[in-house]
Amino acid sequence: MTETQPSTTPKKRRFGGTHSQIRSALTFYKVLAYATGVMLLLVVVEMIAAYGFGSDIIAGGVNASGDTVPLGMFTKDSNTGGINLSTMVLIVHGWMYVVYLFADFRLWQMMRWPFSKFIVLALGGVVPLMSFIVETRTHRRVESELAEHPEAAKRY
Repeated sequence: MTETQPSTTPKKRRFGGTHSQIRSALTFYKVLAYATGVMLLLVVVEMIAAYGFGSDIIAGGVNASGDTVPLGMFTKDSNTGGINLSTMVLIVHGWMYVVYLFADFRLWQMMRWPFSKFIVLALGGVVPLMSFIVETRTHRRVESELAEHPEAAKRY
């Protein structure tokens, strides 16, 4: 009976796109990671104002003495007029996170990573400051995988 020898040939890496397409997806992911990270920090500020001080952040509100305040914190009952920036931050972050998930999925699909990597990418937009850390590590990983496998560049 003969034993089978393990293959010494390294397995060829396959990507879901060309190097150019992957770098484009990486740039899209990077922009959304930073934008989502900034919006998440603004959500933290909004939550501190809402739960710590019981106030909303209002632009152009009129206070109890009748003065217009360019930007201020108002309790829920004391504000008349103005733009509620607290609500706007929550809405914008929510929709931006949806686009961020699309960017995550696109990069994950092109790199053909395991599903656990997609979960890590998605959690980057949920934990404050995490999107900056995850983006930096992901960027390094994508660039190193592309450099290690130049043979996978041609797809068509």
